[in-house]
Order: sequence, then structure tokens, then C-alpha cells
Amino acid sequence: MSQPPSSSRPARYAVVGGGISGLTAAYRLSQLRPTATVEVFEGSARLGGVLHTNRAEDLLIERGADSFFNKLPWAADLCDELGLAEELIPTNKGERRAFVLRAGKLVPVPEGFVVIRANAVGPILKTPLLSWRGKLRLLGERWVPRAQDIDTADYDESVASFATRRLGRETFERLVQPLLAGIYTADPAKLSLAATMPEVIEDERKYGSLHQASLAAPAGPDAQASGARYARFVTLRRGLQQLVDKLSSQLAPDSLHLQTPIRGLHRDDDGSWLLIGSDGKQYGPFAGIIICLPAPRAAELVAESHPELEGLLQKIPYASSAVVSLAFSRDQITQGVAGFGFVVPTVENRKIVAASFSSQKFPGRAPVDQHLIRIFLGGAKQPEVLLLPDDQLCELARTEISAILNIQGEPSQVDLVRWQEKMPQYHLGHPQLVAAIENLVEKLPALELAGNAYHGVGIPQCVHSGNLAAQRLVATSPR
Repeated sequence: MSQPPSSSRPARYAVVGGGISGLTAAYRLSQLRPTATVEVFEGSARLGGVLHTNRAEDLLIERGADSFFNKLPWAADLCDELGLAEELIPTNKGERRAFVLRAGKLVPVPEGFVVIRANAVGPILKTPLLSWRGKLRLLGERWVPRAQDIDTADYDESVASFATRRLGRETFERLVQPLLAGIYTADPAKLSLAATMPEVIEDERKYGSLHQASLAAPAGPDAQASGARYARFVTLRRGLQQLVDKLSSQLAPDSLHLQTPIRGLHRDDDGSWLLIGSDGKQYGPFAGIIICLPAPRAAELVAESHPELEGLLQKIPYASSAVVSLAFSRDQITQGVAGFGFVVPTVENRKIVAASFSSQKFPGRAPVDQHLIRIFLGGAKQPEVLLLPDDQLCELARTEISAILNIQGEPSQVDLVRWQEKMPQYHLGHPQLVAAIENLVEKLPALELAGNAYHGVGIPQCVHSGNLAAQRLVATSPR
């Protein structure tokens, strides 16, 4: 029988989920309540979630995210706090550009075009990615009228609708859609603009067009970016696993419960929480709990005790993807490799979403005589690709990249990872759905949610989510 929490004993907290959000939450709890016991429950055999660095011979392979956006301060601040600031490295300066596949050829993203904005006229006029009709339509964005209801407080539309309305269908299909697929693995016809790029709604609301908003914005490092704001991205010298390992090292080894999936939770009459493992074993009592799982898994935990919350969490859909990393010697790639990678428009009808040239993007990822390339497959638009067995999935990636880059021969190294339902899809209505979830959670004492399902999918947002959840829990739970 569980023992109730006592004011004479230190508080005991539980974090369910050992990804970056969960590890940050656990670390922050331990800092805010140094005398408390903080335990992490992770269903798999490793910590870090989709942050996973694999060392294979002389290669450093990131199996998930390979960097983070440091304009948002939270991940960089955490690295600084943990003594990792000197380990942060930027992208290679000489290669900061991306390409788009068109008719089987790689074409640079026009200089100054960043995701959904064209910050320079000259490169748009010169690019072979768009027809003259498409170029004129894009450059005419400044004269497109504002949406009639743009001033409503909860205005939203799909990213596809916004980009097509303001930039034209050709620019959407040839530039915006593939660039967004590389970030969200999403269907832009369902993707919420308010949830993913609220700043462009504000720009249309305030200035009437993205062009006028760009003129009003001060010049900065993003102005001449190509595809993504690569000057703002950083990583850790030995891979993002460094952050995972450093965070976990701050917690007591016996507080990290690996291969311990949790299937439910229960609140005792005295206000404490119990966790119920998949084998029926109970853990606790805990003064507070932070759930840092994908929304459908979080829903399973609260299904019995809070069915209304379960229903809302189940409404956040997820997409799956796979990453195949291939290493080739440089003399196998006859046309050369430039930039940080390329994205593939859906209208190209290829079986890959994007490819990242890891050995070009950051130093120390491969020996100087090799190229390390990460190929992304699946996502919301091509889920059927992930039905292939591992060997066929790897062969598909090899065939596609070899055709595009004119690669001769077989790779010297192959690494495959599948991320099953790991990318939340911020569909239309997502901000309102999250607000409803958070309103319910506020009424549940000593229970918090954190993770990439709510306010951003990037590493900085996950860190911020874990920090805030820990702060809220400490503020509302007994010492």
C-alpha cells in the first residue's frame, strides 16, 4: 500500500517521458526544488526521444534533429547553464544555401526567399524554379488585398491557402510547400497558419502585405538567407546527444526508469498521484506529475481519470517519418555536392521528402573524403512509403539520391531510423484546441503537460515547454 506524502519528507515528483521536454522538466524541477526527488519514466531503452546521435566508424549521424534555431533563446540558454556553451557550433558559412528539385535537377532557392517570404526581387527574376507568370504573380504580392476577416482575434487559415492567396499557386507548389515539408512533414492544406507562423498574419494585419512588412523590418542576418535562416542554426560539436547526456547526468541514476512504460495514473484521496505501469505495477506516491509524451500517449494515461482531457488530446494528429543516412566517398558523386541539402516538391512525384548534406552543414560529421547524406521519407503526404520493409526503404533512399546526384556505386555506410507518430500536426484550429487542453489541465492539481504537441515542434520550444511545466508544478504543489 502506498504511503501518503508527508510534510516531513521531501517532495517526490514524476516526469513521464524521457525526451528533451521530459529531461528538461526533470532537470528544472531538481533545480527549483533541490531537496525533492525527481523520477523519470521512459518506455524505451534510451533517453532523448528523437534526439539521437549515432557514432558509426568515423561518422557522426544525427538520427533525428541535427540542430536548433538559436533566435529562440531557450535551448541555447540551457546549454549555457549546463556548461555546453563552448560546444555550440554554427553552420558552415560557405555553404549556407538550399536547393529545390525541379525536373530532376537541383536549383538553388532564390537568395532572400525564406520559407514564405521573398526579401529580394533580383533573385526571383533570375530563378528557373518559376515561370515568368509565376514570378510576376509572386512579385505582385504587394498588391494582393488583405483577407476580409484578418482583424478578428482568432483569425486562421491553412498555410496552403495563405501562400496561394498571397504568393500564387506556382510559388506555393515549387517553393513554400517543399520548404515547409522539410520542417513540419505536414500537409499544408491542413496546417494552421496561426499555430506555425502567426507573425505573417500579424504582418498582413498591420502592413497589408508581406512585401511592405519586409520593407519595414530592419535588415538582419536572415535577409539574404536561402530557404531557411541557416545563420541562426547551431548544434553541439559532438552531436545533440551531448545535451541529452548532460541533462540526464544531472539526475540521480536510480531516478531514471528506462523500459518502464506507464499506461495510467490515479489520484489518491490525499491528493497524491500514482503511476500505473504497463505490467500493473504502481509507482508513487508523487506530489506532482509532468506528462511529456506525444498527445495520443498522454491521452491514454488520462483516459480513465479524465476522459474529457483524453478526448481533446486525441484530436492532435501525428505523422510518421523515416531517416536513411548514407555515406559515400567523394569520388562516387561526379557532379559534386553544394549547399546544405534540397527539398522535393510534391508535384515532382518523387518518393523522398528532402535530403540534408550533413558533412557540408557542420564540421566533424564525416572524414574529408566522404559525404554523409540524410534522406527523409514519409510524412503526412507520403505515409504509404513507410509500409516498406527496412531493406526496401533503404534501397529506395539510395536509388532516389543516386539518381538526383548521379552517384556511382553503393554507400559505405547505411543507417535507418523510423520515427513512428513522432511529429504532431498543427492542423487548423490547433491554437484553440491547445487552449481548451490547457484550461482543463489548470483544473487538475499537480498535473502538467509538456512537449512538442502544443506550442512548437523545435528543440527550443520543447525546452521552454519543459521549463514552464516545472515552474507551474512547483508553484502549485506542496513542499
